[in-house]
Amino acid sequence: MKLAPYSRILARGQGRSRSFTLDEAREAMRIILDGEGDPEAIGAILTLLRMKGEVAEEIAGFAEAARETLPQIPRPALDWPSYAAGRTRGLPFFLLSARLVASAGHKVLIHGWNSEHHMQAAASVRGALPLVGIPMAGSVSEAGELLEAQGIAYLSLEAFQPALLDLLRLRDKLGVRSCVNTVLRVLNPAKAPASVQGVFHPPYRELQADAGKLLGQQALTVIKGGGGEFERNPTKATALFGLRDGAAFDGSAPEILPETQKLNQGWESQTRLAQLWSGEWQDTLAEAVVLGTAALALDTLGFAQPEAEARRLWQARAVTAPV
Repeated sequence: MKLAPYSRILARGQGRSRSFTLDEAREAMRIILDGEGDPEAIGAILTLLRMKGEVAEEIAGFAEAARETLPQIPRPALDWPSYAAGRTRGLPFFLLSARLVASAGHKVLIHGWNSEHHMQAAASVRGALPLVGIPMAGSVSEAGELLEAQGIAYLSLEAFQPALLDLLRLRDKLGVRSCVNTVLRVLNPAKAPASVQGVFHPPYRELQADAGKLLGQQALTVIKGGGGEFERNPTKATALFGLRDGAAFDGSAPEILPETQKLNQGWESQTRLAQLWSGEWQDTLAEAVVLGTAALALDTLGFAQPEAEARRLWQARAVTAPV
């Protein structure tokens, strides 16, 4: 019954219902993560929020409550959430972008989850990790060790907050996406000063930027990326939303290549990722995806000439296969 007052706020009816305040959202999520919420009330709240449309205060309040439950994760320079299903994206070239940023000495923590349905797909992020030289941590403590030793790590959602994974999986029972997807993108579990985030639906760019401001995020870039990931299509101009020095920011990154193309070119073998890094396989579009995405991440980190830095890092990379 502890959640009843919160579901009532959302369901009082036309003219009487309203959105949660940040404090109300934080308390509602605390009850849920403590295991004190009835399943029916949890489902009702998530569904009502979906129908109403979430506001930044609700997303930030949920994220704050989730952060309070987490162990201290060693703070990296850059937070990189990865929670898209990958239905429309091709190979996850953004992983090479993250590795490129880490090669410059900026520690990168990737955290995420792939649904079981997409674990074996060509676009599966986890399946690509060993091919691109990014280690997967089995725990928070191991993530810290890997960040210190290698400068980059992937931490799965079930390894640092399984209760949030349970909420995410309610999609299968509710039949619709819930606000948990957005909460995970803004969560920044290690409280990195800079974060990059992708969305699939453009309206979520501003929602995540506004939530980031409420959470005290200093540097943030949100884009409509490939399959919902932070991955830039270099053949299109990219709208940028986010924060710089804690203040609202928006801009645009111009196209890199002249001819419009889809990110998904039908490449099926994930070994192409390792081959692109090693130089065994060369492709203008694939390389532009990697460098263009890395440049946006470097811009978020404060580089004055991020495109030039991305190109320099690419040319200076150790051209040996990660595996």
